[in-house]
Amino acid sequence: MTLFDVLPPTLAKTTSGDDFPVRRVFCVGRNYAAHAREMGRDPDREPPFFFTKWAETVVPSGSTIAYPSETSDFHYEAELVVAVGKGGRNIAVESALDHVYGYATGLDMTRRDLQLTARAQGRPWDTGKNVEQSSPLGPIHPVADVGHIEKGAIRLTVNGEVKQDADLTELIWPVADVIAFLSTLYRIEPGDLIYTGTPAGVGAVVEGDIVLVTVEGLEPTQVTIGPKATD
Repeated sequence: MTLFDVLPPTLAKTTSGDDFPVRRVFCVGRNYAAHAREMGRDPDREPPFFFTKWAETVVPSGSTIAYPSETSDFHYEAELVVAVGKGGRNIAVESALDHVYGYATGLDMTRRDLQLTARAQGRPWDTGKNVEQSSPLGPIHPVADVGHIEKGAIRLTVNGEVKQDADLTELIWPVADVIAFLSTLYRIEPGDLIYTGTPAGVGAVVEGDIVLVTVEGLEPTQVTIGPKATD
Protein backbone atom coordinates (compact mmCIF):
# COMPACT_ATOMS: atom_id res chain seq x y z
CA MET A 1 0.00 0.00 0.00
CA THR A 2 1.25 3.49 -0.84
CA LEU A 3 0.54 6.52 1.34
CA PHE A 4 -0.88 8.57 -1.52
CA ASP A 5 -1.56 8.36 -5.22
CA VAL A 6 1.46 8.93 -7.45
CA LEU A 7 1.06 11.63 -10.07
CA PRO A 8 0.80 10.22 -13.59
CA PRO A 9 3.76 10.80 -15.92
CA THR A 10 3.89 13.94 -18.02
CA LEU A 11 3.08 12.95 -21.61
CA ALA A 12 4.04 15.40 -24.36
CA LYS A 13 2.24 15.25 -27.68
CA THR A 14 3.99 14.38 -30.94
CA THR A 15 2.94 15.00 -34.52
CA SER A 16 2.98 11.23 -35.08
CA GLY A 17 0.14 10.80 -32.61
CA ASP A 18 2.29 9.02 -30.02
CA ASP A 19 2.84 10.27 -26.48
CA PHE A 20 6.39 11.23 -25.42
CA PRO A 21 6.91 10.48 -21.69
CA VAL A 22 8.90 13.36 -20.23
CA ARG A 23 11.68 12.25 -17.89
CA ARG A 24 13.72 15.40 -17.13
CA VAL A 25 13.94 18.96 -18.41
CA PHE A 26 17.38 20.48 -18.98
CA CYS A 27 17.69 24.14 -19.97
CA VAL A 28 20.76 25.84 -21.45
CA GLY A 29 21.50 29.26 -20.02
CA ARG A 30 22.48 32.22 -22.21
CA ASN A 31 22.97 30.36 -25.49
CA TYR A 32 22.46 33.38 -27.77
CA ALA A 33 25.14 36.08 -27.58
CA ALA A 34 22.72 39.01 -27.73
CA HIS A 35 20.62 37.57 -24.90
CA ALA A 36 23.73 36.92 -22.78
CA ARG A 37 24.67 40.57 -23.20
CA GLU A 38 21.18 41.83 -22.35
CA MET A 39 21.45 39.81 -19.13
CA GLY A 40 24.79 41.46 -18.33
CA ARG A 41 27.10 38.60 -19.21
CA ASP A 42 29.91 38.09 -21.75
CA PRO A 43 29.04 35.05 -23.92
CA ASP A 44 32.60 34.68 -25.18
CA ARG A 45 33.92 33.71 -21.76
CA GLU A 46 31.51 31.00 -20.61
CA PRO A 47 31.18 27.30 -21.44
CA PRO A 48 27.59 26.03 -21.64
CA PHE A 49 25.76 25.70 -18.34
CA PHE A 50 22.44 24.13 -17.43
CA PHE A 51 19.58 24.36 -14.99
CA THR A 52 16.82 21.82 -14.54
CA LYS A 53 13.05 21.78 -14.15
CA TRP A 54 10.53 19.19 -13.04
CA ALA A 55 8.85 17.22 -15.80
CA GLU A 56 5.45 18.43 -14.59
CA THR A 57 6.32 22.02 -15.54
CA VAL A 58 5.71 20.90 -19.16
CA VAL A 59 2.24 21.86 -20.40
CA PRO A 60 0.87 21.66 -23.95
CA SER A 61 0.45 24.48 -26.43
CA GLY A 62 -2.98 26.00 -26.07
CA SER A 63 -2.82 26.08 -22.27
CA THR A 64 -3.80 28.98 -20.07
CA ILE A 65 -0.99 29.20 -17.52
CA ALA A 66 -1.41 30.84 -14.14
CA TYR A 67 0.60 33.95 -13.36
CA PRO A 68 2.80 32.54 -10.59
CA SER A 69 2.94 33.69 -7.00
CA GLU A 70 5.66 35.85 -5.47
CA THR A 71 6.59 37.72 -8.65
CA SER A 72 5.75 40.95 -10.41
CA ASP A 73 8.10 40.30 -13.35
CA PHE A 74 7.03 37.13 -15.19
CA HIS A 75 9.05 36.79 -18.42
CA TYR A 76 8.74 34.83 -21.65
CA GLU A 77 11.69 33.07 -23.34
CA ALA A 78 11.23 31.41 -26.75
CA GLU A 79 13.15 28.17 -27.23
CA LEU A 80 13.93 25.37 -29.67
CA VAL A 81 13.38 22.15 -27.69
CA VAL A 82 15.20 18.87 -28.32
CA ALA A 83 13.51 15.60 -27.37
CA VAL A 84 16.00 12.83 -26.55
CA GLY A 85 15.18 9.38 -27.86
CA LYS A 86 18.39 7.46 -27.18
CA GLY A 87 20.46 7.44 -23.99
CA GLY A 88 24.19 7.75 -23.57
CA ARG A 89 27.12 9.19 -21.69
CA ASN A 90 30.22 11.02 -22.99
CA ILE A 91 28.70 11.27 -26.45
CA ALA A 92 30.90 12.54 -29.27
CA VAL A 93 29.74 15.67 -31.06
CA GLU A 94 29.86 13.77 -34.35
CA SER A 95 27.25 11.25 -33.18
CA ALA A 96 25.22 13.47 -30.84
CA LEU A 97 22.34 14.04 -33.25
CA ASP A 98 21.76 10.27 -33.39
CA HIS A 99 20.33 10.64 -29.88
CA VAL A 100 17.59 13.08 -30.92
CA TYR A 101 14.03 11.81 -31.28
CA GLY A 102 12.65 15.12 -32.46
CA TYR A 103 12.21 18.87 -32.09
CA ALA A 104 9.55 21.24 -30.82
CA THR A 105 8.91 24.86 -30.03
CA GLY A 106 8.73 25.82 -26.38
CA LEU A 107 8.77 28.48 -23.70
CA ASP A 108 10.90 28.87 -20.59
CA MET A 109 8.69 31.12 -18.45
CA THR A 110 10.66 32.82 -15.69
CA ARG A 111 10.07 34.72 -12.46
CA ARG A 112 12.78 37.18 -13.48
CA ASP A 113 12.85 39.17 -10.27
CA LEU A 114 13.43 36.03 -8.21
CA GLN A 115 16.04 34.75 -10.67
CA LEU A 116 18.04 37.99 -10.60
CA THR A 117 17.87 38.21 -6.80
CA ALA A 118 19.15 34.64 -6.53
CA ARG A 119 21.90 35.34 -9.06
CA ALA A 120 23.04 38.44 -7.19
CA GLN A 121 23.25 36.44 -3.96
CA GLY A 122 25.09 33.53 -5.58
CA ARG A 123 22.13 31.20 -5.00
CA PRO A 124 20.49 28.62 -7.30
CA TRP A 125 17.86 29.81 -9.79
CA ASP A 126 15.21 27.25 -8.80
CA THR A 127 12.59 29.68 -7.52
CA GLY A 128 12.93 31.79 -10.65
CA LYS A 129 12.94 28.98 -13.18
CA ASN A 130 11.43 25.76 -11.79
CA VAL A 131 7.86 27.06 -11.63
CA GLU A 132 4.54 25.29 -12.21
CA GLN A 133 3.43 25.43 -15.88
CA SER A 134 6.64 27.23 -16.84
CA SER A 135 7.70 24.93 -19.72
CA PRO A 136 4.96 25.12 -22.38
CA LEU A 137 5.72 22.80 -25.29
CA GLY A 138 4.43 22.45 -28.83
CA PRO A 139 3.98 19.07 -30.54
CA ILE A 140 7.26 17.19 -30.97
CA HIS A 141 8.17 16.53 -34.61
CA PRO A 142 10.12 13.29 -35.12
CA VAL A 143 13.46 13.65 -36.90
CA ALA A 144 12.20 11.12 -39.41
CA ASP A 145 9.67 13.72 -40.55
CA VAL A 146 11.55 17.03 -40.32
CA GLY A 147 15.24 16.17 -40.25
CA HIS A 148 17.56 18.05 -37.91
CA ILE A 149 16.57 21.65 -37.21
CA GLU A 150 19.83 23.59 -37.45
CA LYS A 151 18.74 26.89 -38.99
CA GLY A 152 15.64 28.97 -39.49
CA ALA A 153 13.78 31.80 -37.83
CA ILE A 154 12.78 31.65 -34.16
CA ARG A 155 10.28 34.31 -33.16
CA LEU A 156 8.03 35.25 -30.27
CA THR A 157 5.06 37.57 -30.28
CA VAL A 158 2.93 38.92 -27.45
CA ASN A 159 -0.58 39.84 -28.59
CA GLY A 160 0.72 39.82 -32.17
CA GLU A 161 3.66 42.16 -31.54
CA VAL A 162 7.11 40.72 -32.31
CA LYS A 163 9.33 40.66 -29.22
CA GLN A 164 12.02 38.11 -30.13
CA ASP A 165 13.33 37.54 -33.65
CA ALA A 166 16.49 35.55 -34.38
CA ASP A 167 17.83 32.57 -36.30
CA LEU A 168 18.89 29.19 -34.94
CA THR A 169 22.29 29.68 -36.59
CA GLU A 170 22.93 32.25 -33.84
CA LEU A 171 23.09 29.57 -31.14
CA ILE A 172 26.47 29.82 -29.41
CA TRP A 173 26.42 26.05 -28.82
CA PRO A 174 24.44 24.17 -31.48
CA VAL A 175 22.33 21.16 -30.58
CA ALA A 176 25.07 18.57 -31.16
CA ASP A 177 27.50 20.47 -28.93
CA VAL A 178 24.87 20.87 -26.21
CA ILE A 179 24.09 17.14 -26.18
CA ALA A 180 27.77 16.18 -26.14
CA PHE A 181 28.56 18.55 -23.27
CA LEU A 182 25.47 17.62 -21.25
CA SER A 183 26.34 13.92 -21.60
CA THR A 184 29.63 14.52 -19.80
CA LEU A 185 27.68 15.71 -16.77
CA TYR A 186 24.78 13.22 -16.83
CA ARG A 187 23.81 10.11 -18.67
CA ILE A 188 21.08 11.45 -20.92
CA GLU A 189 18.04 9.21 -21.26
CA PRO A 190 15.03 8.76 -23.56
CA GLY A 191 12.35 11.19 -22.44
CA ASP A 192 14.73 14.01 -21.56
CA LEU A 193 13.92 17.42 -23.01
CA ILE A 194 16.60 20.03 -23.68
CA TYR A 195 15.49 23.65 -23.94
CA THR A 196 18.34 25.13 -25.97
CA GLY A 197 18.25 28.80 -24.93
CA THR A 198 16.48 32.00 -25.88
CA PRO A 199 17.31 34.94 -28.16
CA ALA A 200 17.46 38.57 -27.05
CA GLY A 201 14.27 40.46 -26.41
CA VAL A 202 12.93 38.78 -23.27
CA GLY A 203 10.31 40.71 -21.38
CA ALA A 204 7.38 40.67 -18.99
CA VAL A 205 3.80 39.54 -19.52
CA VAL A 206 0.57 40.33 -17.71
CA GLU A 207 -2.73 38.54 -17.27
CA GLY A 208 -4.57 38.14 -20.57
CA ASP A 209 -1.48 38.26 -22.79
CA ILE A 210 -1.24 35.72 -25.61
CA VAL A 211 2.30 34.48 -26.21
CA LEU A 212 3.18 32.71 -29.47
CA VAL A 213 6.49 31.01 -30.32
CA THR A 214 7.33 29.95 -33.86
CA VAL A 215 10.33 28.08 -35.24
CA GLU A 216 10.61 27.60 -38.97
CA GLY A 217 9.45 24.09 -39.92
CA LEU A 218 7.75 23.31 -36.58
CA GLU A 219 4.27 23.78 -35.13
CA PRO A 220 4.03 26.81 -32.83
CA THR A 221 3.52 27.02 -29.09
CA GLN A 222 0.84 29.39 -27.87
CA VAL A 223 -0.25 30.11 -24.31
CA THR A 224 -2.49 32.62 -22.57
CA ILE A 225 -1.43 34.18 -19.28
CA GLY A 226 -4.12 33.53 -16.73
CA PRO A 227 -4.92 34.99 -13.31
CA LYS A 228 -2.52 34.73 -10.41
CA ALA A 229 -2.16 31.26 -8.91
CA THR A 230 -4.12 30.93 -5.66
CA ASP A 231 -4.05 27.22 -4.80
